[in-house]
Amino acid sequence: MENMEIKNKKSQLTGKKILITGGTGLVGSHLAEKLIKIGANVIIPNRSYDPHSYFATQYLNKKCVLVNGDVKNFTRIFDIITKYEVDYIFHLAAQPIVETAYYNPLETFSTNIMGTANILEAARLYGKTKAIIVASSDKAYGKKGSKYVETDPLKGDHPYESSKSSADLITQTYFKTYNLPVVITRFGNIYGEGDLNFSRLIPGIMQAIIENKVLKIRSNGKYIRDYLYVKDVVAAYLLLAKNINKVRGEAFNFGSNETLSVIQLVNKISKTLNKKIKYKILNTARNEIPYQSLDYSKIKTKLRWSPKSSLILTINNIFKWYKTILLNNQ
Repeated sequence: MENMEIKNKKSQLTGKKILITGGTGLVGSHLAEKLIKIGANVIIPNRSYDPHSYFATQYLNKKCVLVNGDVKNFTRIFDIITKYEVDYIFHLAAQPIVETAYYNPLETFSTNIMGTANILEAARLYGKTKAIIVASSDKAYGKKGSKYVETDPLKGDHPYESSKSSADLITQTYFKTYNLPVVITRFGNIYGEGDLNFSRLIPGIMQAIIENKVLKIRSNGKYIRDYLYVKDVVAAYLLLAKNINKVRGEAFNFGSNETLSVIQLVNKISKTLNKKIKYKILNTARNEIPYQSLDYSKIKTKLRWSPKSSLILTINNIFKWYKTILLNNQ
């Protein structure tokens, strides 16, 4: 079944010109890697990238078209889309850190809201793009206390959350007003090889083990999140691109079978790797949502997607990747 799906995706996306904003980040680099393997022509607008990133260590810069560009610059984005005659867009670029958004809301709004509007408007004016897949977030829903479903209202009420709610609504507007072929994705916490933001929990855990540091937990340790492996996210994105005529205008949750508190996650990784993890609970987190989990029954029913990976299956390879990066960087 899986081989047949890969073949179908390959036949549809091989030779297509595909723009990935945020293509040097965690999800973007894994998505680019997969698209390159199936013969797509990948274009990535970028200002700079970390030489220790997954994008760099996999030499993806040599396998795609890397162009100077920022989603906040409409003229440049429109020029890229028209110059390269882009067939598909995966819009992943964002200011992704909740804490950064708290200190710098204007930059977060400029990137997450206007950056999304610029991509959508450029695609509308160009008029030939077959699909625009836009990354929203579980945080667009705001605080609820139970599993989110796609029909829940978007109620982000702090800088990062409201930026995602706004970008999500703007994307829906472009479908309803201009019939733009968009689809919206809402994910939980994504992890995997290549996440160099060590303020996030799993990169922080890896760093604490490898460098023998104390892991500083900003929350009270009880906050609950979905944890979803990056390659499951990539599979979801490709599935949406392949089925754009079936899913255009819709939003989809992509959830996880591992919904864990911070302490449960630390203990699970510690047990799987057989490594002691020293941690200190700071309880200083601001504006964080205590419980977030996504109901993904819609995408499971409609496109038969479900996560294939788990922490137990992936964490050893992830640990090896971080060990190589961190030890080489000393």
